[in-house]
Amino acid sequence: MPDVSTLTFNNGVTIPQLGYGVFQVPPDETQKLVTIALEAGYRHIDTAEMYRNEAGVGRAIAESDLPREDIFVTSKLNNNAHAREAALRAFDGTLKALGLDTVDLFLIHWPIPAQDRYVEAWQALAEVHRDGRARAIGVSNFTVEHLERLRNETDVVPALNQIELHPYFVQETLSEYGEQHQILTEAWSPIGGSGGDVLDDPTIGTLARKYGKSPAQVVLRWHLQLGNVVIPKSANPARIAENIDVFDFELDPEDQATITGLDRGARTGPDPDQFP
Repeated sequence: MPDVSTLTFNNGVTIPQLGYGVFQVPPDETQKLVTIALEAGYRHIDTAEMYRNEAGVGRAIAESDLPREDIFVTSKLNNNAHAREAALRAFDGTLKALGLDTVDLFLIHWPIPAQDRYVEAWQALAEVHRDGRARAIGVSNFTVEHLERLRNETDVVPALNQIELHPYFVQETLSEYGEQHQILTEAWSPIGGSGGDVLDDPTIGTLARKYGKSPAQVVLRWHLQLGNVVIPKSANPARIAENIDVFDFELDPEDQATITGLDRGARTGPDPDQFP
């Protein structure tokens, strides 16, 4: 069983640094795949109301032999629920779907600046954090400007910002801002996403051969050494197992820097300022 490293939030809660993401996992396959992930050693599962598979995650946890406290569960607030009362109802819906009394981390999924209600949503999340039903709260797809508004208009600092981040889109400025303000960075689409071509990059291929690992393992190791939380997703049981097998080697500093140097500023997902 891999010895997965952990990181600590600004409120003292710890999070496994590598987790299993269920974005685009069909609801009827979620329970099976989360069960496979738990059996492979994952102890961090990332879902969202938007994915429509929270119930499958909850069933896998309920039927697992693992104690609830051993499994770190993240979910996210949907984009149509930024008003305070809507956010509180949505959070209750997430707990009901998961079949849990608490989540370990609850995030605002997207800032939706055109609505201009993410500060109100953040204040609602602060309420569920204060009452203990969310052990930590954070944000997803927030830029420095969005984070600055939260810092200036509220008194709760996000524990984490989940953003698109991979070797072709390194987001150093945003990650550095997080480090300055004790906000962990979590990478979605960590190996480049659809059309990212990161795994086919010749440099990544060369390093994979050097370390005797797959290209995906090399990229995931790069994330871990940057200090990112990372949530690779796969519906392939062999790849699920492969993706967590990254704690038995370390990239040389020069190789780590080489991967960072592949940055093209190439976003594959939506721009948070324009979405949806």
